[in-house]
Amino acid sequence: MIRIFRHYIPKSLFILGLLEGFILIGAIWGGVNLRYTQAELSIPAFSFYAIEVFSFAFVVYIVLLATGLYQLDACRDLRVTVIRLTTSLGLSFIVLSVMLYMFPNIELWRSVLVYALLFAFVGLLVNRYIYTRIVDLRRLKRRVLVLGAGERADMVRTCGTIGSNDVEFVCFLRVNDTENKIQNAKDYNKEHSLKEYVTDFSVQEIVVAIEERRGALPIDDLLDCKMKGCHIIEATTFIERQSGTVSLNNLNLSWMIFSDGFEGVGDFDLILKRLFDVTASLLLLILSLPILIITSFVVKITSKGPVFYRQERVGMNGKIFNVLKFRSMTINAEEDGIPKWADKNDVRVTPVGRVIRASRIDEIPQIFNVLMGAMSFVGPRPERPFFVDQFEETIPLYRERHRVKPGITGWAQLNYPYGASEEDTKRKLEYDLYYIKNYSSFLDFLILIQTVRVILWPDGVR
Repeated sequence: MIRIFRHYIPKSLFILGLLEGFILIGAIWGGVNLRYTQAELSIPAFSFYAIEVFSFAFVVYIVLLATGLYQLDACRDLRVTVIRLTTSLGLSFIVLSVMLYMFPNIELWRSVLVYALLFAFVGLLVNRYIYTRIVDLRRLKRRVLVLGAGERADMVRTCGTIGSNDVEFVCFLRVNDTENKIQNAKDYNKEHSLKEYVTDFSVQEIVVAIEERRGALPIDDLLDCKMKGCHIIEATTFIERQSGTVSLNNLNLSWMIFSDGFEGVGDFDLILKRLFDVTASLLLLILSLPILIITSFVVKITSKGPVFYRQERVGMNGKIFNVLKFRSMTINAEEDGIPKWADKNDVRVTPVGRVIRASRIDEIPQIFNVLMGAMSFVGPRPERPFFVDQFEETIPLYRERHRVKPGITGWAQLNYPYGASEEDTKRKLEYDLYYIKNYSSFLDFLILIQTVRVILWPDGVR
């Protein structure tokens, strides 16, 4: 894993993105060369088109990121890659064409864009094919020894196997008799020191996942391994790194206090975030105005009741506010006054409501909540007071998600489908805690860009 602005990125994806950045630069420069050759003109110096070349690469790269091409499941599935790559390059052509129209002084022919996108398609597809063949090679993975063999160690193994899958577990060491979850675990003893395991198995990292540490943690051996250059990491931190969550099952307050992160949002970041929220909200309001007008009209003529739906939600520091959405349910959806989760194929949802919920159009009016300062573009989704009161009693650290402003989109929305149970809420809280712990403007930017993927390929909408 590579950490950029406190956010973990799989090393294989980082290298893939770096290579594809060069491919995009090569594609646009190849398009320029081909077009000039066809026109029988002398090929200009690279510096003459440097701004256009790097702008092309940046725009296409952002679109690739937005359409989910840097998700591990997409990278490993060539069929998904082809579909998303075709969509991405089509969207890139539209965006770049608009840019050429808005800035007529750009000296770049549209035919060059066509050639460049064709070259990019071939280059990126070949690169992805090679990636699928080498990304899972054992020599590219980090060799990990897990100290522990109980439930915590089993969670470590699960995260390392189904997460980014960039680690290879070479050994699990059972420290005491109570740890019997991992069947193939070896018994740790002083006759075969931890340093010998590290040497024999070429271990690069030790994950401490002992259930009960009191009197069981081999401090001297761990220190010896650390001094020899082996990286030592705690199970909760490993799970955070591999899964993008803060595991509630492994969490303790001492880890929260002494780990990096959970430092709040600095004054400069708050100003930057607010400036972005206002600017982006006004821009989105202008761009989505036709959609707002059409949707308002359709909602009004297809079902009884108001166009907009106001509902109490809990905001930053527990403050109550009314979230604004297009009404997607019948007006008597909760006629008994008891809040209910939205079920799959919920009969309360109107035909038009299904469409606007699936396309996230019902969320657009929340830009007014952002403009008024009750919400931000990025943050944990605001929950209703009725459910918040329940969750704060049953889910540890649930109230911590109210340390920041709620958002229209968030880290949990990108990585977990719609939550309709307390267990779903716990899983989404783990993502929200990761966001709060590792907050940065960079992470906000990644979430905003990748929200496009959720809109294009809806998952878990109800």
